[in-house]
Amino acid sequence: MKRVLLVCTGNICRSPMAEIIMRREFEDRDGNVEISSAGTGAWDGASASEGAYLVALENGLDLSNHRARLLTREVVEHSDLALTMARHHRVRVEELGGDGKTHLLGEYAGEAGVNAEVVDPFGSDLTVYREIYSEIQRLVRAAVARFIETELDSSSR
Repeated sequence: MKRVLLVCTGNICRSPMAEIIMRREFEDRDGNVEISSAGTGAWDGASASEGAYLVALENGLDLSNHRARLLTREVVEHSDLALTMARHHRVRVEELGGDGKTHLLGEYAGEAGVNAEVVDPFGSDLTVYREIYSEIQRLVRAAVARFIETELDSSSR
């Protein structure tokens, strides 16, 4: 089983939305992937932000059981691939032993430059959360397609 880790700052907005979207994408394609998330500055046990929770519900996904988790060396070591929302998250994951398996979600999905980072919607209105959700959904779909293609290539060698 492969393990994918999604990382943002508080693990209450972007990475939980990405986690639940990615989980649904893999359920539709390949159930042999474990998806989790963590935050570089998370308060362990915090609930998803209200905006993330509501926008996920609008899209048929439930974040009511999500609990934030602080990014640690053990969390990083337990992952095969770490996808971060911003460059500073990638730096932290790499500091904790994720060098060589850590990418910006956007870059992994084929974006470059400023477009490779996902803006933090925390404290914004629902319109911004909806925009970020749509962006994350698009990036996650592209990342899942790349992941599956990469895994198929490596398993056929």
